[in-house]
Amino acid sequence: MAMVAVGGSIGTGLLLGSAASMEIAGPGVILSYFLAAFINFTVTMALGELASLHPAAGSFGVYGDIYLNEWAGFIARAGYWVAIATSIGAELIAAATYMRHWLPQVPALFWIALFSAVLLLINNWSVGHYGAFEYWFAMIKVVTILAFILLGASLLFTGKVAPQYTSHGGFLPNGPLAPLLALGFAIYTFGGIEMVAITTGESRDPREIPRAILMTFATLAVVYLGAIIVLVGVMPWNRAGVAESPFVTVFRDVNIPGAANIMNFVVLSAALSGANAALYVSGRMLFSLARTGWAPSIFGKLNSAGSPRWALLGSSYGIIVALVLENWAPRSAFVSILGAVLVGMLLSWLVSLAAHVWFRRRRTRAEIQALPFRSPLGTWGSIVGFVMIIAAIFETNSRVALVSGAVFMIVLTAAYFLLKKQRDKRTID
Repeated sequence: MAMVAVGGSIGTGLLLGSAASMEIAGPGVILSYFLAAFINFTVTMALGELASLHPAAGSFGVYGDIYLNEWAGFIARAGYWVAIATSIGAELIAAATYMRHWLPQVPALFWIALFSAVLLLINNWSVGHYGAFEYWFAMIKVVTILAFILLGASLLFTGKVAPQYTSHGGFLPNGPLAPLLALGFAIYTFGGIEMVAITTGESRDPREIPRAILMTFATLAVVYLGAIIVLVGVMPWNRAGVAESPFVTVFRDVNIPGAANIMNFVVLSAALSGANAALYVSGRMLFSLARTGWAPSIFGKLNSAGSPRWALLGSSYGIIVALVLENWAPRSAFVSILGAVLVGMLLSWLVSLAAHVWFRRRRTRAEIQALPFRSPLGTWGSIVGFVMIIAAIFETNSRVALVSGAVFMIVLTAAYFLLKKQRDKRTID
C-alpha cells in the first residue's frame, strides 16, 4: 500500500517542479517544502484516522458521502478520477521521450502503445502481482534519490562543493513572501499520499492501514526534504531552470561512469511507475463511482482476478487525451489541463480534511479513544491544513492554473446535478 502511493508520488513534481520552485523562492524554497510537508502531515493524519475505520476503494469520496454530503463525495471521486486518469497519458509521453536517448529512430507512438499494453496487463492481474511490480518500480526511485542525498551531502561536508544556501542574494533573494509563492509547486510534489487510502479497500488486514499510511508519509518526507536541502546546497538557485538534471550533476561530480544512462533509466522508471500507480487508483475510483450509481454499472464489475477490468479500460482514456494535446493543442491548453489535474488532487485533500473535522465532531471522547488509528493533531490540525491549502491555491502565480481549476469545479458541479437527476430517476424506476 505504501509503495503504490510512493510510486505514484515521486516523479515530475521532484524532477521538474523543484527547479521551478527554486526560481521563485531561491534557497528559501526549503521553507516551502517544510510547509508543504506539514500540510501533507495534516492530510496524512486525517486520512489515516478515516481509512482505519472505513477502508474502501472510494476512500475520500466515501468519507465525503458519510460526513459531508453527496456533492462533496461526488466531486472528490469524479474530480480525482479525471485528474489522475489524464496524468497517465502525460507520464507515458514522458516515458516515450526518455526512450529516444537509446533508440531515437523508434517513433514515440510505438513506445506509448507498448507501455500502455504492458501496464493494462499488469493492472488486470491480481492486486498481489500488481503490488509486487509497483514495489520494485518505486524502489528504484527511492534508492536513487537516497543515493543522491547521500552523495550530495558528502560533497557538501567534504568541501568539494561550496554550500549555496546564501549565495546570489542570500537565503531569500526574492523577498520573504517568495516561499509562499512557491508553496503550490511544493504541495504538488507531495501529491500521492491520498493513493494509499484508495488501496485500503484491498488490504489484507485493516490493522495494516495505519502503518502503511505512516510509512508513506515518512518516506516522502525524508525523500523530498532531504533532496531539496541537498539540491539547494549543491546547485546555485539561479541555474535551476537551465542547468542539467541535478542528479546527473552530483553523480558526475563523484565520477560515477555512465551517469546519463543511469539517470535516464531512473526517470524512465519514474514515469512508468507514475503511470502504473495512476492507472491503478483511477480504475478503483471509477469502480467506486459505478458502485455508488454515478457511473455506468459495467465499470463496477470485477474480473476473475478481482481487478476492475472495465474501469481500468475506461480510465485509460487519458492516454488518448494526452496524445491529442501533445500533437495538436497549443501549450496553454496543456497547462490548463495540468491546472485541472492539480485541483483534482487537492479536492481529495480538502474533502478528506473537511470530512475529518465533521467526523471528530460526531464522535464522543470514548469513541475517539477506541479508534484503530488516532490523529495527534485532532480537529484543529485538519482545520489548519484546510486553510493552508486554500491559501496556497490563491497564492499561485499561474492565472491559467487558477482559471482552469475554477472551470473544472464548475464542470464537476454541473455534472453532479445532471447525473443526480438520472440517478434519482433510476432509483424511482
